[in-house]
Amino acid sequence: MSAARYGQETERTYARAGFGAPVRRGARPAIVVVDLTLGFTEDGFPSGADLSDVVGATGELIEAGRPAGVPVIFTAIAYTPAEAAGDAVTWLHKAQGMRALIEGSAEVAVDPRLPRAPQDHLIVKKGASAFFGTSLSALLTGLGCTTVLVCGATTSGCVRATAVDAVQSGFSVLVPRACVGDRAPGPHEANLFDIQAKYGDVIDLKDALAYLGGLPRSAP
Repeated sequence: MSAARYGQETERTYARAGFGAPVRRGARPAIVVVDLTLGFTEDGFPSGADLSDVVGATGELIEAGRPAGVPVIFTAIAYTPAEAAGDAVTWLHKAQGMRALIEGSAEVAVDPRLPRAPQDHLIVKKGASAFFGTSLSALLTGLGCTTVLVCGATTSGCVRATAVDAVQSGFSVLVPRACVGDRAPGPHEANLFDIQAKYGDVIDLKDALAYLGGLPRSAP
């Protein structure tokens, strides 16, 4: 994503600061699918939006990684009834609509349109980042992964938080643009710009598919 759409002064400022260099792409990536649960992918839920295109693109990415045995890790935000109704989770004072994301409810189910397989992992989280308070970093290290392709929702919230924590945890970050979405275009575009400038590479789906397609195939 170019800084040019934000004006020449912005472009000059970021270029002078030395932001936007490409990340290293490792030979052992993982796909982290952030919160593509029904509560976020269907606009009938308070916290949701129609993310059908994002779900479709993410499914294509997952399938492209299968021949090389690329690990897939899904995340879901889910609260106990006590957490959802009480005061223990400070974030829920700010994001009241997310109190509907209760364990076992339809809202926290991974979107069934995604090609989820028995070997895929699931991380349940309470906050925005897929890393905060979870075993994700240890899981990625155990899998031997050095690069993460971050997909999911929302770009301005959990995707951005996950990208920031991923690079701070030592993983190279790639964000396929078609595989992330938000409730509104403004926050979506602004956060893709910031991720590209500071935390990872925002890439086309075609580039992501080519990267995965170039990996050695795993033994049958």
